[in-house]
Amino acid sequence: MAIKIYIDQGHNPRSPNTGAEGNGYAEQDITYAVGQSLATLLRNNGNFEVRLSRPTPDTQLGTSNASSLRVRVDEANSWGADYFISIHTNASTSSSASGSEALVYRVPSVAEELGEDILDALNEATGLQNRGIKVRPGLYVLRRTNMPAVLVEIGFISNPSDANLMANNPQLFARGIYNGILDYLDL
Repeated sequence: MAIKIYIDQGHNPRSPNTGAEGNGYAEQDITYAVGQSLATLLRNNGNFEVRLSRPTPDTQLGTSNASSLRVRVDEANSWGADYFISIHTNASTSSSASGSEALVYRVPSVAEELGEDILDALNEATGLQNRGIKVRPGLYVLRRTNMPAVLVEIGFISNPSDANLMANNPQLFARGIYNGILDYLDL
């Protein structure tokens, strides 16, 4: 039986719920590209069934920040996803902040273990620092999903080097997340 992975490409192409911007790039464009690459890798594997929150670059979810998040969670829950992976870029007032981190609802948890494997594989694929697991029980997509959910901040859009790597090599980040999923599932 196929393992169902719901890939949430963070944010919308236009308001409401657009993402961070930095170094000439928009978060929603980067997360869209990484999600598409990740979906291709998972579909080509044969062990997975995949759904994307944004199957096209123009897919707009919800009419407010709250409804945008709710649509993503409701789709994953009603589909019966086994895992929920939300892809985001981080931002900081310091342009030197760099690296990847994973946000989860609680530790210890399945999501924490999956997040650790994803971060290790992202570090291996991209060379970006593994900034570790952060507990964020207030985040809607972590709190309201019926399955283990990991929000991956793949890099800092506010850091010129991270931003260029994410924008120009989305497949590297997809490969890292994919390898982390395989490591976690022992596939």
